[in-house]
Amino acid sequence: MQIGCLGWGSLIWKPEALPLASEWFMDGPASPIEFSRVGDGGELATAICMNAPPCQVYWAALAVDSLDRACAALRDREQIPAAREDGVGVLVAAGSSTGPLAQWARERQLDAVIWTALPPRLNTEGRLPTEEEALAYLRSLTGEKAQHARQYIRQVPAQIDTPYRRAIHRHLGW
Repeated sequence: MQIGCLGWGSLIWKPEALPLASEWFMDGPASPIEFSRVGDGGELATAICMNAPPCQVYWAALAVDSLDRACAALRDREQIPAAREDGVGVLVAAGSSTGPLAQWARERQLDAVIWTALPPRLNTEGRLPTEEEALAYLRSLTGEKAQHARQYIRQVPAQIDTPYRRAIHRHLGW
């Protein structure tokens, strides 16, 4: 089974134990991504946001023999508890799957695609912060947390070009 994993944030430069079978390719599908989830380290991380304009994400093939192992590996890398029902998105491209993601996967001869599907989070999980709230949050950081947040944003590949990223650059210079 050929399984691809989508990436748009730290997974790309820090895959850790995620079993990659390829490099990260820049021709992933267009996905609605925004800097909208406060991570465990205090960074304003990228997450899928249904209202965000799409940008082209990265993808890599995984060295696993089943979809269950792929999902478990991504959960482990992202520290998503197994009991949490959301957290990993899955599309099986075979059969009756339709839509742009299924078409994209079939063009790359992938049987399935997985991705991190944690929702936005700033104070409340699932609520997309406004641009002003995101900027205020980043401005409130000090010391190591501020340095970590700045480094995170700078490491996200330039093609993950979002409205909030442009605002962060314009207002904070990051």
